[in-house]
Amino acid sequence: MIKMMKMTTGAMVTLMAASAAVGLLSMSIDSPTVSAAKTQKLKLWVDTDTKPTYVQAVKDFEKANPSVKVTIKYTNSTDALKNLQKDPSAAADVFMFPHDQIGSLASQGLLYQNTKYAKSLKSTQITNAMKGATYKGKVYGYPYGIESQVLYYNKTQLSGDDIKSWANLTTKGKIGTNLASAGANYIFAPLFYTAGDTLYGSNGEKAKGTNIDNKNGVSVLNWIKAQKDNAGVVQASTNTLSLLQSGKISATLSGPWSYNDYKKALGDNLGIAPYPTIDLGSGEKQMQAFLGVKLFGVKQDTKQPLAAMKLAKYLSGDKAQELGFKNSHYIPSSKKVQLSTDIQNDALAKAVVDMSKKGFSTPMPKSPAMANFWTSSDALFNDTYKGKISDSKMLPKLTTLVKNASKSVK
Repeated sequence: MIKMMKMTTGAMVTLMAASAAVGLLSMSIDSPTVSAAKTQKLKLWVDTDTKPTYVQAVKDFEKANPSVKVTIKYTNSTDALKNLQKDPSAAADVFMFPHDQIGSLASQGLLYQNTKYAKSLKSTQITNAMKGATYKGKVYGYPYGIESQVLYYNKTQLSGDDIKSWANLTTKGKIGTNLASAGANYIFAPLFYTAGDTLYGSNGEKAKGTNIDNKNGVSVLNWIKAQKDNAGVVQASTNTLSLLQSGKISATLSGPWSYNDYKKALGDNLGIAPYPTIDLGSGEKQMQAFLGVKLFGVKQDTKQPLAAMKLAKYLSGDKAQELGFKNSHYIPSSKKVQLSTDIQNDALAKAVVDMSKKGFSTPMPKSPAMANFWTSSDALFNDTYKGKISDSKMLPKLTTLVKNASKSVK
C-alpha cells in the first residue's frame, strides 16, 4: 500500500511538472515578451553642439546594451543646476554639467552617487578631473573633458621664448586683458593660487576656507595695480578680437571657446601655449588658471540607476572621449586619450592638457559659496587696476571680500 502511494505520488509530481512545462511553452508562444529582458528607458541631456558625438556614442552604447533605449535631448549644460532645481522628475536620467555645480547639486540631493564606477574612473582619468568629480569624499561625476584658459599669441610678433614670462611678453609685445571690466575675477582670481593662498579650502569645498586676506593676497593686488602702468598691458574686453587682428595687441588669455575666432583672425600665425610665469614680488612662479571639468551626472531619483550609471560611465570612456575630440573638439580628461597622437599634435589640445597639470591650474572651487566670491571680487580687481584702492586699503578690502565670500549658500 505504501509502495503504491509512493508510486502514485511520483506520478502525480511528474504529471504536474509536465503540465507546468506545457503551460510555460504555451505562454512563451503566445507572449514572446515574457522571456525577453524588459526594456529600460533613459533620457540623456547633452549640449546642442555635441550632437554629432553623442548620436554616435548612444548608438554604440545601445548596440552593446540592447535592453537599454536612450532618448537624447539637447540643452545647455550650464543650466543643469537650474533645470534640476526646477523639476527633478522631468530632468534627464543622465546629464552634462560643469563641475563647479557639483557642490550645489550634491548638497541639494539632486545627484546619484557614483557607487559602481568610481574606482575604475580614478584609474583612467587625470587627477584634477577626478577632483572635480568628487564632493565631500564621494564621487558623483563622470569626467568626459576639461577646459582651461591658455595664452593665444601672434607668432609674427612674439617668439616661443618671449611668451615664457609675463615680463618678457609685455616687454616684447602687448597683451590684452580685461582687468578694468567684468570677468576679471575669472581670469585673475587664480593668481591667489600662484601666490600660495587657497579659495574655499584645499579641495575648494569649504565655505569658510578662503585665506587671501594676508600678505600673499596683497601681493596679488599690488601686481594688478602695477599693470595699469605697464605699457605692454592693454585693456581689452569685447574688442579683444579686433585688437588681435589689427596687431594692436600680440597676445591675450582665453579658453577653447575663443579658438575658432582667433584662428580665423590670425590663421597660421596663431600660436597657443600654456600661461607664462609671473613675479608677484618673490620671484618667478607659474601663473595659474582655473580648471573646468566637464562631467556627466545621474539624477538622484532616476528609476534606472544601474543603467544610468552604466550609460554615464560609457560616455566618459575612451571611445566616447575620442569621438568628442574628433567631432566636438573638446579636450579629453582620459589619461590614455590625452597621450594620443591626435591630442599631442593639436596645439590647443596640448596647451590645455599642459594647463590641466598640477601647478598650472586648480579646479574651480565646488563650494556653493563661490557664488558670493564672483559678485564681490570683480569690483575689487577693477578698482585696484584703476588705482582707486590705496596700498593701505588693500588688506582691509581683502578681509571684506573673504567675509562676503564665506557666507553659506545652499
